[in-house]
Amino acid sequence: MAIPFAPIAAAVFKYGSVVLAGYAIARATSPGRLDQHVEDVMDNTAEGITVKSEDDQINATFRWVRSFRLNPTGRGLSIDATALTRLKVRRLT
Repeated sequence: MAIPFAPIAAAVFKYGSVVLAGYAIARATSPGRLDQHVEDVMDNTAEGITVKSEDDQINATFRWVRSFRLNPTGRGLSIDATALTRLKVRRLT
């Protein structure tokens, strides 16, 4: 009985190209840096949305913290999303 290589080759080509693209992206990107001061500021940000406006800039913060569990005794997932934004607008003469 012959083995059908065409479907196998198509799957290998498809998944191999995904692996190759992921490897190329991983090699092309530089490692990020971790600034502990910024991490502390994000940890101390209040939950919710805040907007503060001054003369020539607007500052906004957003924090969303949630925990999810599939059952009360099982493992869960905790999500902590924080965004800090600064928008400066000034007129140029």
